[in-house]
Amino acid sequence: MKGFYPAVFIRGMAMGAADVVPGVSGGTVAFITGIYDELIESLKSCNIQALQLLFKSGPTAFWQHINGGFLMSLMLGIITSVLSLARTISYALHHHPVPLAALFFGLILASALLVYRQIPHGGRQMVWLLCGLAFAVLVGEIRPAEIASTPINLFLSGALAICAMILPGISGSFILLLLGMYQPVIDAVKNLDAISLLSFVAGCGVGLMLFVRILSWLMHRFPAQLLASLSGILIGSLSIIWPWKLNSDGALLTESLAPGWQNVSPWEYGLQADAQMAISAVLAVAGVLLVLLIERIAKKA
Repeated sequence: MKGFYPAVFIRGMAMGAADVVPGVSGGTVAFITGIYDELIESLKSCNIQALQLLFKSGPTAFWQHINGGFLMSLMLGIITSVLSLARTISYALHHHPVPLAALFFGLILASALLVYRQIPHGGRQMVWLLCGLAFAVLVGEIRPAEIASTPINLFLSGALAICAMILPGISGSFILLLLGMYQPVIDAVKNLDAISLLSFVAGCGVGLMLFVRILSWLMHRFPAQLLASLSGILIGSLSIIWPWKLNSDGALLTESLAPGWQNVSPWEYGLQADAQMAISAVLAVAGVLLVLLIERIAKKA
């Protein structure tokens, strides 16, 4: 059985770090690092046939069928990143939200351009791109709800959020934020609340196994339309991660992406607080360059 892949583990850590931040998708990282197709197909292979192979042919056949070394390395990277970075990123979101958002704005912008380059050009594809863009903008206009953090709600939230996490563009963390479940999940990770974590992870597992089959079907039957839609979603999600936000009264937000937020210009934001334009511009450019560097390294790997 093939075992641990360090390069895949590192990609998993990057995916985990992205998934912790509202507005950024781990699926985006998987796409730009060149493992998205393999990830979807590997997850899809976790099925009844895999269990039959386990009992009939043994662990080796089962491991090969599900691409176990790849999945294990990736999941270990994601888990390591989430457990180790949850506190750090939570701190950055509360104390340095503008520079952090600027960095991820650059990451998503470059990712959208990379996806767009792969689309066969044509009028129909542009229609799908616009549909994806409209979908992302619509999601961004939805405001956070208040849902009790019970085990069943955590399960359902996990099932919904994982669908967004695997899609390049829409952030699973942002979906949790809209449901009012982001902070309970982060608290469960920081406090190692076993019941809450198990409920959430179980929901993620069920949602993931169902959704990857839909994605795999779309990838094989409608690749151009899917790429166009994903490109539109990435472009539309830039409105969610836009660094400068105020509440509906034109005052500073009490928390990151609090209810009633609206995007404003850096100059309008600067009337309320330091817009940190210089460092934000540097980090946004760094985000773009980082994605281009990752893409080049992934092609050579």
